[in-house]
Amino acid sequence: MITIRPGSHVHRLLQLLSTSGEIPTSALSLLGSERSLSDLIRKLETVQDIRFIKGGPVHRVRLIQVSGKKGERTIRLYKKGLPVLDGLHPGLLNWYMDAFRRHTFTSDQFHIERNHRVAEALAMCIAAGIETRPYILPPLQKAGISLVVPEFPGFYIARHLKKIADDETSKTSYTRIIVALFYPGGVYAAYNTRASVMKWSGLGEVKTQGSLLELARMNAGLNEVSAAVLFGQSADVAIKTILESEKSRRPEMRFDRIYARIHFVPLDQNGARLLRILVTPDWNERLLNALFEQHQRSYNKGVMEYDAQINKSIVFSHLDGDIARLIRFREALNHYPHPEPPVVLCFPWQAQFLKSYLCDHAALRELEMKAVEAALCK
Repeated sequence: MITIRPGSHVHRLLQLLSTSGEIPTSALSLLGSERSLSDLIRKLETVQDIRFIKGGPVHRVRLIQVSGKKGERTIRLYKKGLPVLDGLHPGLLNWYMDAFRRHTFTSDQFHIERNHRVAEALAMCIAAGIETRPYILPPLQKAGISLVVPEFPGFYIARHLKKIADDETSKTSYTRIIVALFYPGGVYAAYNTRASVMKWSGLGEVKTQGSLLELARMNAGLNEVSAAVLFGQSADVAIKTILESEKSRRPEMRFDRIYARIHFVPLDQNGARLLRILVTPDWNERLLNALFEQHQRSYNKGVMEYDAQINKSIVFSHLDGDIARLIRFREALNHYPHPEPPVVLCFPWQAQFLKSYLCDHAALRELEMKAVEAALCK
C-alpha cells in the first residue's frame, strides 16, 4: 500500500509529471534521494494499491511508465493510472488531458528534449518552494492592466503563455525561454541549457523579452524585464555560453545585452538554494545591506560595476551567480587597473568556476550559504 502524502517523493513525482508531462530519469536527484526515487520508480511501474489519506478509497493501478534508450530515458504517467490525478487536485485529470492532447506524446527528440528542460526547471522550483502548478496559479491575461500575479513566487510555463491572447502568440515570440518566473517585485525569463551551450537567436530573444514585458505590465505592474535565470548542469556550461555569446557579430543581440542580469543556477541542491534567494522580495538590496556598511557601498557609482570598497580594495559580489554582470566586471578590470587586487565574494561551489574565468585578476572570498540565507531571513 502506497499512501500519497504532501511532500513525499511520490507526491512530488506526480505533481511534476502532471505539469511537465514527462521527466528524464537523470532529473530524479532534483526531487530528493536518487536511490529512493529509483526504487520508487521501479515499484510504480507495477500495479500497486494507492491511496491519498488513511482510510480513503484505494486505487489498484500502475502509475508510471519508463521508455527510451539508456541515458535518454523518460518517465511518463501510465494512461490507466491517470484517474489518480484527481486525488492530487479536483479537476486535475481534465486539465492534464487538455494540456497534453489526451495523453498523446511524440517520439520526436526535439519535443522530448524541450519537455525535459521544462521538467528540470520545475523540479528546481519545487525544491526551492516555488509554486509550479498552472492549475493553482491565477491565469495571466491581456484584457487590461490588473494585479493578477500572486503574492508568492510562481512559475508560468512558456507554452501556456503562447495561448493567453485570442490570436495565439507567434512561436517566434517564445524561442528558447521555458518559463516566466514571477516573484514579489520582479520577474525572470528562465532558460535551461542542460549540458549544452545556449546559442541565442538574437532577434528572437528580443521578441521574447518584449512579449514578457507586456505580460508583466498587464499582470504585475512591472515596467521592465531585465533579468533572466539560466539553469545548467555545471558551471562550465556558463563559461561556454559566455564565450559563445562573445562571438556575436551584432553586439546589441548578445544575450547579456538583452538581459542586463543573467543568474546562472546549477541543476542541483545548491542551485535550488540560490533560486530561493533570487525570489526573496528585495533580495539584492537586503543582501548588500547585510554584507557591507553604508559608507562602504558603491551605489552604482564609478566607471565599473562593483558593490563596495573596503580600504583600497573594491569588492564584487557574485553570490547571485550573475554571469552577465561578471562579464562586464572582467572586461572593466582590463581597462581600469587598481592598486589592490579586487575581492570577489562567492559561495564555495562557485569558486572553481570563478578561478578559471577570472584567472589571477581577483582574489576570492568564500561565504557559506547558511550565513547568507540567515541574513536574508532577518
